[in-house]
Amino acid sequence: MKRYLTITVIFILAFAGTASAQKVAVKTNALYWATTTPNVGMEFALSDRWTLEVTGGYNPWTLDKEKNMKVKHFLVTPEVRYWFCESFNGHFLGLNANYTQYNIGGVHVLNAFTPSEGDGPFVDSCLNSRIEGWAAGAGITYGHSWIIAPRWNMELNLGLGYWYTAYDSYENRKCGLFKDSGVRHVFGLTDVGLSFIYMIR
Repeated sequence: MKRYLTITVIFILAFAGTASAQKVAVKTNALYWATTTPNVGMEFALSDRWTLEVTGGYNPWTLDKEKNMKVKHFLVTPEVRYWFCESFNGHFLGLNANYTQYNIGGVHVLNAFTPSEGDGPFVDSCLNSRIEGWAAGAGITYGHSWIIAPRWNMELNLGLGYWYTAYDSYENRKCGLFKDSGVRHVFGLTDVGLSFIYMIR
């Protein structure tokens, strides 16, 4: 996971170097922090109405060792955005791509990447199993950004699209036995955020 995080940082810095004469912003998603996941992103103005955003999150924590409770993962999301008025202000549409690797166990999760057991949008599969795998997806985002202070913006966004994931399932205990493998094709959320943004220039 550290290798992919390093690649993400290098990718962000490479774009920062090419955007010296443009607007550049750094941001973090408060909703993502609520899942105990540190995250950061950068957004670069490509023109008056087009921007490129690259965000990443990394969760290395084991929340409860006795229950093997964890939502370990990293996520990288590049997105191209079209702004209806001007970049970094007002309504926008975006096209995003996503890649993640995950190791989840001992928690309720949305019925998305994990094998389904039971009814309803929440499943118990990750309470009794540890799911380890990867996923890639793409989607369309709608959002709005507000200027709240000099150099500070707040942004809401929601993305919908497609995910492909492949996973292995294990008993949810340390060194748990292998149970099965699978793949899923999922249509649903590809991004959701309440972000705070600082305009560097």
